Amino acid sequence: MGIALFALVSSCLGGCGLIEGYRQCADADPIRSARLPSHLSETGLFADASADTLASGVRAYRPAFELWSDGAMKRRWIWLPANQRIDSSDMDNWSFPVGTKVWKEFTRDGVRVETRLLQKMGPGAADWAAVAYLWNPQGTDAVAVPDGVANARGTPHDVPAASECFGCHGGRASRVLGFSAVQLAHPAEAGMIDLDQLAGQGALTVIPDAPTPMHASSETAAALGYLHANCSHCHNQQRPPTSDGFRCFDPEKSYDFSLHWKDLGNGLAAPEETSTYQTAMGSAIKRGNPGDSPIIERMHGRSRFPPSMPPLGTERVDDHAVDLLSHWITSL
Repeated sequence: MGIALFALVSSCLGGCGLIEGYRQCADADPIRSARLPSHLSETGLFADASADTLASGVRAYRPAFELWSDGAMKRRWIWLPANQRIDSSDMDNWSFPVGTKVWKEFTRDGVRVETRLLQKMGPGAADWAAVAYLWNPQGTDAVAVPDGVANARGTPHDVPAASECFGCHGGRASRVLGFSAVQLAHPAEAGMIDLDQLAGQGALTVIPDAPTPMHASSETAAALGYLHANCSHCHNQQRPPTSDGFRCFDPEKSYDFSLHWKDLGNGLAAPEETSTYQTAMGSAIKRGNPGDSPIIERMHGRSRFPPSMPPLGTERVDDHAVDLLSHWITSL
């Protein structure tokens, strides 16, 4: 159903070996994918797409730390089946009930381009299907494009093939990125859901302790948050096995750029307790020397080799993030 796209097997920083040079992204599972609707209007997101009216039970949310997508404006929603709860016994890796739907919409240069759907199709951890829907010019509906679209709707934005989705989502046991305890542990904007509201509505099996502010400067917290959102779905030490199909980006587990619930739930005594400090300092990150830090080189480039960071969904350097990380590294 998807197209074969080549990508570096090692979308990682120096230290991850280039094993096979390039790999194809695995095609989307045809049985799971066939169960996804052909039009966005059939997925249950909108009661009226043209009026931007959400369907009953759909909740909007915004993660604390955003994935860089070349400056695209994004909106996100989730729907949980009635009377079902998220298994939150592992606060870093939530397990979602069968039927869960997660959407993310991309608007580029004022054009609403696509909305992606990630849906839990069965009880297994890997039983997810994903596809992107391309919006029509009238803004009344969007159609599934499992093979992706380059420079969609006259913008520089590329809609990914279904085969690419788990290049990122396959790196987390939950398969859901951006909707987690760490990402929702901040007061929600009006009309959106946050961790406290989820817990209060009985949507979690385990109610977390109230998060505490990270004992770090605002610059350090922002830098660690950026790495969590943009790097940790590939670079973490709890990556699930690839038995459900190889991922096109499959680095070694040398680095872990995750923020864990313990970092917020118990309050860090110091940033040095985070996985980023414990696994990347001295190698990917050279204290006081951003120019010699491979992580800055990867963020500042847009090439296949050496591989740029993030490796998927971007063609433009996030200059603000480069400045943020450079200043942070200089201060270390």
